Amino acid sequence: MTYNSIEELQQALYDQNYVAERSLATAVYLSMKLGKPLFLEGEPGVGKTEIAKVIAAMLDTNLIRLQCYEGLDVSQAVYEWNYTRQIMHIRSMEAQNKSVAEDELFGEKFLLRRPLLRAIEESAEKSQVLLIDEVDRSDEEFEAFLLEILSDFQITIPEIGTVKAKNRPFVILTSNRTRELHDALKRRCIYFWIDYPSFQKELEIVTTKVPEASQQLARQVTAFVQELRSEDLYKVPGVAESIDWVSALVALDQQALDETIIEDTLGVILKYQDDVTQLKGQIQQVYNRASAAA
Repeated sequence: MTYNSIEELQQALYDQNYVAERSLATAVYLSMKLGKPLFLEGEPGVGKTEIAKVIAAMLDTNLIRLQCYEGLDVSQAVYEWNYTRQIMHIRSMEAQNKSVAEDELFGEKFLLRRPLLRAIEESAEKSQVLLIDEVDRSDEEFEAFLLEILSDFQITIPEIGTVKAKNRPFVILTSNRTRELHDALKRRCIYFWIDYPSFQKELEIVTTKVPEASQQLARQVTAFVQELRSEDLYKVPGVAESIDWVSALVALDQQALDETIIEDTLGVILKYQDDVTQLKGQIQQVYNRASAAA
C-alpha cells in the first residue's frame, strides 16, 4: 500500500490508534518514499517500537523483529547451521553405509534463518517490516555489519550463494541512546527523535488506547505522569506506563485518582524501589500540582 500525502499517512496511523504529530508522519512518509531506513531515537516508552507494529498492520505485511543486545553476532541475527540436525543426518547415513556429501549437509533444510535473512528472503514476494530494536545495545562490530546489510539488502551465505531482496523491506531502527551510534549508520537513515508528548497529545493517546477510562481519570493520570517527569527519578515513566496505569485503574473500577490509589499502584508506573520510596514522601505535592494542571 502506498500513501499519496503526509496527511493520508497520518490518518492511517491514527486509524491504527497511533497518535503521531505531523513531523513524525513526515519522517515515516519520506522513509517510505525514498526507500531509506527510519531511525528513531528517544526515551524508553515513547512509542518507538509500537510504530513498527502499526506500520506492519498498515501495510498488511509481517513484522520481523531483531532485538539487539551486547554480544549479538551474525549467527543470532542472520543465519546459522543446524548442527544437531546435521549430526543426526550423518549418523543416519552411516547406519545405512552411505556417504554424506558436503553440499548435502549445507543445504536449505539445515539452514536456520534468523531475522535479517528472513526479512530479505520474505521480501521476494512482498516487502516486510524489519524492526531492529535497541540497536544501541549491540556492539560496534555488529553495527558495522548492519551498514553492509542496509546498503545492499543482500546476504552472502558461502555454502549457498547470495540472497537478495527483490522488494526492499521497510526498516525501522530504534535506540534509547545508551551509546552514540556511528554517523555512517545514521547517514543511511531518515532520523527522528520521539520526545515525551505534550499534555494534550498524551491525553489523546491515553483516551485512544483506553477508551473505557473516564475523562476525569484520563486527565488526572496524564497530568500526574507529566508532573512525575520533572522529578529527580532514576527512571521516569513513559507513555507506555501512562497507558498501563490507566488500564490498571480501570481494572480496579476507578473513576478518578486519589492519593491512596496512587500509593497502592505505584508499581505500575515506577520500576525501581528507590523511585517508589522517594515518591511516597511526595505524593501529595505531586498530586496537588497535577490536579491544578488537569
